[in-house]
Amino acid sequence: QVQLVESGGGLVQAGGSLRLSCAVSGSIFSINVMGWYRQAPGKQRELAAVISGGSTNYADSVKGRFTISRDNAKNTVYLQMDSLKPEDTAVYYCNALVAVHGPNRYLELWGQGTLVTVSS
Repeated sequence: QVQLVESGGGLVQAGGSLRLSCAVSGSIFSINVMGWYRQAPGKQRELAAVISGGSTNYADSVKGRFTISRDNAKNTVYLQMDSLKPEDTAVYYCNALVAVHGPNRYLELWGQGTLVTVSS
């Protein structure tokens, strides 16, 4: 079974850093877009950052502080989060379009979520 396995969340003080990782486990053909979403308490899930090929896009709220990167050899995407703020507190979810059943048959997969808490 193909799944996304996240790690790296935790508690950090404002101004600190964390790095999230998300690995695709199982047999696949390829990965298209990979990204990170987040959901703060009482709010809707929102896109934080996305990477497709060599292109990246970020939510305005994280630009200049977060960096998304990808290791294609490891089928893993990372989110380096620097200068963290209390408003970055949320459950962070990995998302990916993964070709599982054929070269161009993509499924959208979600990770289980990892909690990031930023204290003031």
